[in-house]
Amino acid sequence: MSLANERAGDREQGHENSQHLQLRAWLRLLTCANLVERRVRANLRESFDITLPRFDVLSQLARAQSQGNDDGLTMGELSQRMMVSAGNVTGLVEGLVADRLIVRVAQAKDRRSARVKLTPKGLRAFEAMLGPHESWIDAAFAGLDEGDLKRLLTLLAKLKISAAGVQP
Repeated sequence: MSLANERAGDREQGHENSQHLQLRAWLRLLTCANLVERRVRANLRESFDITLPRFDVLSQLARAQSQGNDDGLTMGELSQRMMVSAGNVTGLVEGLVADRLIVRVAQAKDRRSARVKLTPKGLRAFEAMLGPHESWIDAAFAGLDEGDLKRLLTLLAKLKISAAGVQP
């Protein structure tokens, strides 16, 4: 693997002549996702001193709020939206509560269950990150024109349907 390919994280390197197109496509997709994620993680850390998972929690809570859910989300709803285990969410929530970016609100009907929602400070912090976050994503996709992006979205939608139909 060349140094340039190693830096780019080309996992599909060495499979160019392979007839295994599905494997090559999967490796290319994984490489691209990892490159964009690595850039976003570094930028969030450098610009806002926050991790990507913590940003994701704030994002999900902001989305719920913008959809009229002012009561916040349960831990289960949050973990479903983030596609991670409830255990992973618990640690993230603890840290964000300690930083006063989110609050836990006990349920009147079930004191064992709580909902989490953004504080005004958390909403301001998240809104401050939105513009830069979007510009980082835009920069990662700068090599694609509008037609390319539409074709990519169409193909990814087909892949999503195909992958969703595969039994574990």
